[in-house]
Amino acid sequence: MPDSQPTSLRSRHADNGVVTQMRIKFFTTGGTIDKVYFDAKSEFQVGPPQVEEVVKEANVTFAYEIESILQKDSLDMTDGDRQLIRQKVVAEPCPLVVVTHGTDTMVQTAQALLGIPEKTIVLTGSMQPARFRSTDAVFNIGAAIGAVQSLSCGVYIVMNGRVFDPLRTRKNLEENRFEESSPAQA
Repeated sequence: MPDSQPTSLRSRHADNGVVTQMRIKFFTTGGTIDKVYFDAKSEFQVGPPQVEEVVKEANVTFAYEIESILQKDSLDMTDGDRQLIRQKVVAEPCPLVVVTHGTDTMVQTAQALLGIPEKTIVLTGSMQPARFRSTDAVFNIGAAIGAVQSLSCGVYIVMNGRVFDPLRTRKNLEENRFEESSPAQA
């Protein structure tokens, strides 16, 4: 890592004392978090990734990179899309990964990412578009950033202020939130 990096963007690695820059890789896939309203069509469509604006406004002091994989509503995602997401995460050298995703099939994608070694992978999204004045997007992204830095290697869903195991999680459509479930209900 070049020594030209600002000190505020570096952290000391506990094992060998080497100064390394803490970095998070964000992969965006679309979903409600990225939806925008198109007046001409009187409907919502998936727009450009909103995580960049959220992170910029938060004035974070870590390095990050954002890569858009898909711009789809999660109900339109296929097994092929999930394989593409998995391939991107596996190929990414950064061990800290946050995936923004639509909430309807987030659990299925999280399950498709299980078994990737030596990475902490957190999926998050929102029930309301990030551009809305009243949205859970900013809170969920912030919680995901904290979780990806704190959790051990594995795959997690971070929604509604909680960290979930994708094998024991479901979206409760009536309550519009995520909750623990038995593996058969997920």
